[in-house]
Amino acid sequence: MTQIDWYLQINLKARHLRLITALYDHGNLKQVAESSHVTVPAVSKALAELEKGLGLELFTRTAQGLRPTAYGECLVRHARTLLTELHQARDELNSLSSGAVGKIHIGAFPAATSMLLPQAIAILKQRSPHTNVLVTEGTAQTLLPELWQGRVDLVVGRLPLRSAADGFEEKELLDDPVQLMTRHQHPLARRRRLKWSDLQPYPWILPPAGSILRAPLERTLEEHGMTLPNNYVETLSTHLARAYLHVTDAIAVMAGAVAADASEPLAVLPLSFPHLMRPRGVLWNRNRGLTPGAELMIACLEEAAAGMQHRGEP
Repeated sequence: MTQIDWYLQINLKARHLRLITALYDHGNLKQVAESSHVTVPAVSKALAELEKGLGLELFTRTAQGLRPTAYGECLVRHARTLLTELHQARDELNSLSSGAVGKIHIGAFPAATSMLLPQAIAILKQRSPHTNVLVTEGTAQTLLPELWQGRVDLVVGRLPLRSAADGFEEKELLDDPVQLMTRHQHPLARRRRLKWSDLQPYPWILPPAGSILRAPLERTLEEHGMTLPNNYVETLSTHLARAYLHVTDAIAVMAGAVAADASEPLAVLPLSFPHLMRPRGVLWNRNRGLTPGAELMIACLEEAAAGMQHRGEP
């Protein structure tokens, strides 16, 4: 057994993992000491003991502070994963001890929060009332790294391009094409035929740059001889988009489920719009086992999607 093997298997503790991640994040012994409520000599001694035990230099001391070596970068990366796993184990054990299946952390793209995810969570709560759910909204750029690192269990919403979802398992749930939408009082909503150029004078609601829809939308506009409008609002919030459409003559590109909301229906413009996006679905990290709670949540998502299709909801 090598020195590294012996130390990692026998002596490495969770406090060591917290120490090196804090040193990496702060790069300063004093700041780590203050955040940990210990003295600077205590932090310095703990780092020295860790480096001696491994036989490796993890950080280089410079006038500007601490800089991680290649060994430090490697250990910090794995330390973050281990700490995340420990926190998840704590939450799951606490939930199981209280009679729940566990706690589920779901990342949600905005469109998922309008109908599919709320219905799935309602089904989950009927089956397992003490299983708790944390939902975090975000984009593919923010949520996929969280899923990869194990900070969220599942990501629900419009499935990203397969190239962006490498390393993840996925399940398609609903095919909900996007459409051009306005309020019913919009001048274009009363016309049966439209040309793409008819859209040019009006303000738009656009998905932000980097979101799943933005690049294919730009390509579609270019194919029809249009450029991005100069007058626009960028948002991923369906609630804001709906409210803004109802008080302006703006045009938005949104999923059909949004227009079908009976409480505040929107008009769908009569233009042929290609399938810009993949179906709505759920993603998980194929390198991590699904918790019982995550497996139950996937089953509830499938049931909710089947119910929406049966009722004719988008």
